Amino acid sequence: MECRSARSTSRTWGSDGGARPVSDLRVRLQPRAGRSEVVGERDGAVVIRVAAPPVEGRANEALCAFIAERAGVPKRTVSVVAGERARDKVVRVDGVDAMQLRRALGLL
Repeated sequence: MECRSARSTSRTWGSDGGARPVSDLRVRLQPRAGRSEVVGERDGAVVIRVAAPPVEGRANEALCAFIAERAGVPKRTVSVVAGERARDKVVRVDGVDAMQLRRALGLL
């Protein structure tokens, strides 16, 4: 069963030509929170609060670091692919499928 807020695709990555999972996650970001946490889901997006302010990309960096830590992947594998200057974003995580990512974020 595929969730509306996350999808999993495969692509070739690395010199061995093997396929690795890639997950895109719709996120509603709330910067300047008391602490970084997953709040839940709203309107098909995962609501995540981060303590960093939305200045000079700090909130996006904090979001990527938070997701990487929760998913157990290196920070370099997490990126904002849409909505860089908006609260509604699409975050891509390489190396984790959608269900693993949702489980890591405490959504399952």
